[in-house]
Amino acid sequence: MKLVEERLFAAVETDNDLLAASARHLISAGGKRLRPFLVFLGAQFGAHRDERILSAAASMELTHIGTLYHDDVMDEATIRRGVPSAHVLWGTKVAVLTGDFLYARASQLLAELGDEAIRLHARTFIRLCEGQSAETAGPQSEADRLNHYLGVLANKTASLFAASGELGGLLSGAPGEIVARIGRACEAWGIAYQLSDDVLDITSGTDQSGKPPGADLREGVPTLPMIYASRSSLATDARLVELMRSGQLTDPALHAEALKLLQEHPAVDMTRAEVRKWAGIARQEITNLPDSPARDVLEMLCDFVVDRTKSG
Repeated sequence: MKLVEERLFAAVETDNDLLAASARHLISAGGKRLRPFLVFLGAQFGAHRDERILSAAASMELTHIGTLYHDDVMDEATIRRGVPSAHVLWGTKVAVLTGDFLYARASQLLAELGDEAIRLHARTFIRLCEGQSAETAGPQSEADRLNHYLGVLANKTASLFAASGELGGLLSGAPGEIVARIGRACEAWGIAYQLSDDVLDITSGTDQSGKPPGADLREGVPTLPMIYASRSSLATDARLVELMRSGQLTDPALHAEALKLLQEHPAVDMTRAEVRKWAGIARQEITNLPDSPARDVLEMLCDFVVDRTKSG
């Protein structure tokens, strides 16, 4: 992964000092580099070893990081990966331009990989935009909130996990049905991973999630535990529902009250169950992949995404 880091920093080199500093900001802040990892895993299912795999891995991560710059502007989030968001440091215009710049650099790398890789990235980019648009528009009805939210996750988050695994398989020369199965497995795993983040936003500290506890709750960004809890008609949940429906909880006392109530609510365990469900869907696809160390690692990822949300 050291080579991925080097490629990421090389990709954002520019004579524009402001753009260079802003682009390096979130790369330097770290991250799990899950998308490059999935590219490398996908590449283990074919016989061909393509030296361009490093460019493929970097392109997926640059695309992801670009979305973070835009997301933080749209969500008005002030912290990302434990550091101030780019728009806080340099303003909205620079943050948006930086996201665009990262997309351009990702596309530049992908141009080296052939038409099929370019088409895969284009399809994924459309899904990313559709997911963000759906999140911005919101559900059509209260009854549609759950399906709407899962649809947003599939497009806005999981699609890039799927594309990463598929791109690795594609460059390795894996058969088309194997590439497609890798993509389905990675997409289901990506949904499980995002839902596990929903749990951690409520139950963990900044060190584990990279954000202050209850960051989404504070910013009024709905997550699955909040959706589950908001559907309750129990009198004991009335105060929590009232607080969540008030929008952004910028008042520290009100935020702390809502966070404590949500931490104690069954909605958290309901979300853990949904994590297990999607990890199971991913595992079903993975078990039908060719027996290999890469398949074993994908199965371990399913265990990991469930284990990271366990209480106690």
